Amino acid sequence: MHTPWSPTQAHNWYARRPWPVGFNYVPSCAVNSIECWQAESFDFATIERELAWGGRLGFNTVRVFLPYLVWQFEAHSFKARIHQFLSAASANGLSAMFCLFDDCAFNRKDPWLGKQDEPVPGKMATGWTASPGQTLVNDRAAWPALERYVRDIVGEFAQDPRVFLWDLYNEPGNEGQGEKSLSLVRHVFDWARAVSPSQPLTSGVWNFAPENRTLNEALLDASDVVTFHSYAPLDGVEAIVAKLQARNRPILCTEYMARLCDSRFATHLPYFKSHQIGALHWGLVNGRMQTQFPWPALQALHPDAKEWFHDLLHPDGQPYATEEIEIIRACTGATRSYP
Repeated sequence: MHTPWSPTQAHNWYARRPWPVGFNYVPSCAVNSIECWQAESFDFATIERELAWGGRLGFNTVRVFLPYLVWQFEAHSFKARIHQFLSAASANGLSAMFCLFDDCAFNRKDPWLGKQDEPVPGKMATGWTASPGQTLVNDRAAWPALERYVRDIVGEFAQDPRVFLWDLYNEPGNEGQGEKSLSLVRHVFDWARAVSPSQPLTSGVWNFAPENRTLNEALLDASDVVTFHSYAPLDGVEAIVAKLQARNRPILCTEYMARLCDSRFATHLPYFKSHQIGALHWGLVNGRMQTQFPWPALQALHPDAKEWFHDLLHPDGQPYATEEIEIIRACTGATRSYP
């Protein structure tokens, strides 16, 4: 068993870095993380162009999902593509936060390589798949291979200054998994710590319902720094932060900004900056994920909504809302012109 960093170690690490501000990133050409990373659809030219836009807005952090399935079949070339990505990110002043596992799956399918599902017109993220998928999460016979994946990827970049943070497991328990993912979460932390990364480890709390208390406490106990998701209005975020501050560790909000939920740059970003809480919104460039549309449950409540739900830029780099760009640049201290 490997122990988390002490609060002092975590605070010292955080104090040496600028305020983390950035975005969750899937390139506009990809319907999910597999289409982003597999050899047949990896589009480095688009990634370079879009990361440059992020850098010009003054962002310094990019959160990215790495799919297990691509590593399983293309480990060597997959790591080479991650190095390419990190070079492009670093050239634009961006450090990477990598997610290795993910229970969120809008299409409710296990992942597969090759041609991915086309977006469903008018619907959000219908092509998004989990990693490694519920079948493997719930099959302990598959875990030795998952361990090799964690050790290989984290070990490859364990001392790489271009990597900011390991967000080991996105939204564990999603899609009805609940506490069935808890044992794997604990193992993933142990596997990652075993290769002694220089970067901190975390897995964000995201569902604050009472039935999720055991899972949330386990995530917070295992994490070096505290991370959370919230698409709530500002008063809801403030209430979450007030509870998380009891952990006496740096805090980062690794997903926020949903306009129809009143989670907005104008309200949230100045708050995060004033409290030195890391802030990563969803997402940078609108594209095949179609996250301009709301979650399915909200779509029924807002059938005629014209306002984008997520995303900051059109595929050509033009802002969705110029006033948002002005707020972001003021908070990030951006000095380069945009675009």
